[in-house]
Amino acid sequence: MKTLDRRDTKKESETNLPHSPHSSGEFQTGKILALSICHFVHDIYSSFLAPLLPLFIEKLSMSLSQAGLLASAAQIPSLLNPYIGTLADRISVRFFIILAPAMTAVPMSLIGLAPSYGVLLLLLFITGISVAVFHVPSPAMISRLSGTKKGLGMSFYMTGGELARTIGPLAAVGAVSLMGLEGFYPIMVFGLIASYWLYFKFRDMPVNVDKRRHVSVMETWHEMHFILLPLTAIVVARGFMHASMTFFLPTFIKIETGNLWLAGVGLTIFEGGGIIGILAAGHLSDRLGRRQILLAALLSAPLSLLLFVWSGEWLRYLALLFSGFTILSSTPVMLALVQEHARNSPSAANGFFMMISFMARSVIVAIVGLIGDLIGLHATYLISAALGLLGIPFILMLPKSKQAKAS
Repeated sequence: MKTLDRRDTKKESETNLPHSPHSSGEFQTGKILALSICHFVHDIYSSFLAPLLPLFIEKLSMSLSQAGLLASAAQIPSLLNPYIGTLADRISVRFFIILAPAMTAVPMSLIGLAPSYGVLLLLLFITGISVAVFHVPSPAMISRLSGTKKGLGMSFYMTGGELARTIGPLAAVGAVSLMGLEGFYPIMVFGLIASYWLYFKFRDMPVNVDKRRHVSVMETWHEMHFILLPLTAIVVARGFMHASMTFFLPTFIKIETGNLWLAGVGLTIFEGGGIIGILAAGHLSDRLGRRQILLAALLSAPLSLLLFVWSGEWLRYLALLFSGFTILSSTPVMLALVQEHARNSPSAANGFFMMISFMARSVIVAIVGLIGDLIGLHATYLISAALGLLGIPFILMLPKSKQAKAS
């Protein structure tokens, strides 16, 4: 009996939610939707900087180099993601997640009031901490609430973030148009409401964790490197296509057509295809397997990108829709892979994956821009499509089983 008791205790410790309905295998739709909607609200605020940047350059007489440092200030805390994840695993993820929408909404709603460049940097740095505090543990909670349908749960979660990146710039410009740069701070109320709603939805979740378990960052890496190393290669290979389409697509269309309106429409079409792909890929990966869906996405994405570059007229925009579907759809599948193999420290494991994604994205965007300056965006898109195929061998290095690797 003692042996059985110890075994049960270990099993409960691994879920981090002992004697709780939240640790069941059921897909808890209500809580998953609540967290996904609050992901949407949270990420709307974090997307305010880019569309308002020209106004800050004018107000504070910033150079372009200073403007570039603003984005870095918000991204620097991401380098601490594994440590934030380790802390979240030792305390309670719900505290991190509940507070984050308010913690992001307040500083991002106050940026218009910043009297100096230094204050603006500080507000964005605080926002970066809050963004990391939300995004590192929330996939771990989604994983727990999804039961055996982790891919579907991640699809709902990622859809919230993708919608926010589509609508956020419009919300920022609309708020400033109505209330002015220094007067739009009341919109922080939506973030405060989101945090209150999360508290209401998750207040009954147990907060106790296994205090005997102190998994270090290096222990998490040793446990997860067999997943994280091939995923890093896949993220890098896909990253060139991702950077080309998300950062340089409006510029490419403007150069090709001379029409700025079509450039904006093109990005909306791409993001719309991505939302459909994100919703579909996670669910399909639950049924067909993670490797199969990643392989299909990484084979199709370069082809869709080549079709976009070489086609003309309305066929180009159909290819653009397919490009968004294939390029963006792999993220929830990779998140599900990380979570179903992270037995001892799920938030820290996700922290590693997010840190890797942040570093790869930051470097690759600069490389794509440099290549574009040297040979033009048309040729850069062709190279990005070819590089995307290099990730395929690394998909075959991922575990075949959808079940977590035995410890």
